[in-house]
Amino acid sequence: MNIFYEESGQFKVAAIVQKNDSTYQVDTQHGKRTKVKANNVFVEFDTPMADFLDKAQAEAVEIDTDLLWEVCGEEEFSAEEIATEYFGRRPGKIELAATLIALYAAPMYFYKKAKGVFKAAPEETLKQALAAIERKKQQEAQVEAWVETLQQGGLPDEIAADLRTILHAPDKQALTYKAFAKAADNLKLSPLALARRNGGVASIPQYLRDGFEMKYFLRGTGFADIPVPPLAELPQADVAAFSIDDESTTEIDDAISLTDLGNGGKRVGIHIAAPGLAVARGSEMEKTILNRLSTVYFPGDKITMLPENWITAFSLDAGAHRPAVSIYFDVDAEFNLSEPECRIEAVYIAENLRIQAIEPHFNAQNGLEAGSSPAFAHHNDLIWLYQFAVALQKARGKYDPNRAPQYDYSIDLADDGTVSVSRRERGSPIDTLVSEMMILANSTWAQMLDSAGLPGLFRVQPAGKVRMSTQSEPHIGMGVQHYGWFTSPLRRAADYINQKQLTSLILPETEPLFRNNDAELFAALRDFDTAYAAYADFQRQMESYWSLVYLEQQNLKELTATLLKDDLVRIEGLPMVARATGIPFDALPKSQMKLAVAEVDSDKQFVALNYLKAVAPVVV
Repeated sequence: MNIFYEESGQFKVAAIVQKNDSTYQVDTQHGKRTKVKANNVFVEFDTPMADFLDKAQAEAVEIDTDLLWEVCGEEEFSAEEIATEYFGRRPGKIELAATLIALYAAPMYFYKKAKGVFKAAPEETLKQALAAIERKKQQEAQVEAWVETLQQGGLPDEIAADLRTILHAPDKQALTYKAFAKAADNLKLSPLALARRNGGVASIPQYLRDGFEMKYFLRGTGFADIPVPPLAELPQADVAAFSIDDESTTEIDDAISLTDLGNGGKRVGIHIAAPGLAVARGSEMEKTILNRLSTVYFPGDKITMLPENWITAFSLDAGAHRPAVSIYFDVDAEFNLSEPECRIEAVYIAENLRIQAIEPHFNAQNGLEAGSSPAFAHHNDLIWLYQFAVALQKARGKYDPNRAPQYDYSIDLADDGTVSVSRRERGSPIDTLVSEMMILANSTWAQMLDSAGLPGLFRVQPAGKVRMSTQSEPHIGMGVQHYGWFTSPLRRAADYINQKQLTSLILPETEPLFRNNDAELFAALRDFDTAYAAYADFQRQMESYWSLVYLEQQNLKELTATLLKDDLVRIEGLPMVARATGIPFDALPKSQMKLAVAEVDSDKQFVALNYLKAVAPVVV
């Protein structure tokens, strides 16, 4: 005798060796002896095992599942009962086995309740289940169609629309992702390589920017239409100010004025753009600022913190009176400072000086001494301001005429794709002049907030690394007791917040944005710190990419670099940090070396550098 039984969801047959009330000892079709629980046995039969199973499976295929479901009632039923209904007579053993196979094979139609006992699925539930199966079949067919198109070099519209998400923030359950991933796997290509091959990614800079925006600008980089509200009329300052910026700067935050007081004395005015005057607490513009947090800079473009109409309204562009938060110092002939005076006023901007235009006439070699023929507007003002800046630097203990030169590099992109690199010395006369004026304003205003017991977003360094804090502490790197960012409110949320705090001191009827221990201020600090670091990382990533393109275009085979640590080096002449192989283990940080360029692939953002030899520091 043989048995037909179920084990782990599969139907099997076996020959009985021994039988008792609860178990069968059997030999399976493959000759293995095992035990089968009696509760799992449905039929005993005496025909050949294989023949019985083959006939039952063939019979099960012929059973009409829909008809089988229709003859079921709403009550539970046994396999034998439903087989009797279906066949119109008492079923034979093969027919019973076939019915069991059919019932098990259609779990959406029939719910298993016990051994050989089932219940028909409700009609509505069954319809939904069958629709889901049909939908899945259609989805699988759609995925396969997309895969075929991708493999042939096409880019289906649905995948093109989702491509940024597929590459940078994939939803692995999405059909478009499944198709793209399968096509890439079939072709043995990376997702980026497939996207580039099929025209979905035009360039590596686009790919990098897309990834950055997917993470930090998920709703896009455009702005809602936020009109600039009219401002109350401001008193007009009795000065004509000028700004000093790079020629690419469109968000002009700061300007300087200089008034002769006689007897060698001067009145220095530092004037900062004042968008905070028009931003109401909780307004859409404030939400935008606290969401954007900073302008993002990278070669060839930028993502501004403020919309264009707000930049136009508050940028200190020449030729008009502009709203400003001003701080004035009277400075005597020995560069001693008076107590500061702060005002909110309209300042006439007489000139927007551009560094590239004036630096050839105002540098360490010439243009720092007063002459009869100024080389540019406000030349003599800059000469005095530079002398004043050096005095301020000395007072902070940061003046070092023998400091080794350091340089900042910027990437310039021509319309034809040519990459060029420009260099500016950090600490040049113009750099010193502008930075000292801003340090003076920033440190004074930070002290004012602290003295008034108001929190802000301060830059502090009592020891170790510089960090942000809502309470003022010394900044040993700057050599000041108080420091915060106030001078770039068009470009940084920290400066906007500090400007709102400062305004409440200058205009007593104005409430500060935050009080001490305000949870929202702590959140703003955290968000700004995180975003500012991420934006800087993106800028470095883009500069590194374009540096690789520069290396390719120039076909450079050797580079000079400065060792930072281990195998990490800073490339001389480029805003780029990379790793090099073969550096001697005893090489010291800041030592200079010559490196061979073994391989450059800007598309893969890869450069292979090999150590050649140590070199003496370059003396400029």
